[in-house]
Amino acid sequence: MSKKQEWCATGRRKRSVARVRLTGGTGNITVNGVAVDEYMPYATLVMDLKQPLVATGNENRFDIEVNVSGGGFSGQTGAIRLGITKALLAFDANTDQTREDSYRHILKNAGFITRDPRVKERKKYGLKKARRAPQFSKR
Repeated sequence: MSKKQEWCATGRRKRSVARVRLTGGTGNITVNGVAVDEYMPYATLVMDLKQPLVATGNENRFDIEVNVSGGGFSGQTGAIRLGITKALLAFDANTDQTREDSYRHILKNAGFITRDPRVKERKKYGLKKARRAPQFSKR
């Protein structure tokens, strides 16, 4: 029995963590066991997470299975996009990375490899929020 080859990666954004598994297939994307169009409330979020596939021309080449937890839909979308990018890099690891048509070159120029470091700032004592001070009263 031959096992299908698969490429796994993890993506993170804000509080979200996405575990992505890429296998050869027809372009089906499932998120937590549900089709991506049913899971994500907005079509723009679906377009956003498919960007690495579109940039490399692999929209219908891979089936993608994602387990994502934490955060909201926007953070989950960013985490899935980073996970797909890392899985595509693992798939393309054996090719020459200095070539112009390598996945690393394409994805790096599009800005998909860099993890977005912005997270919510913690609340400080004596303040109402992270930076919002109580209103000043003269009398």
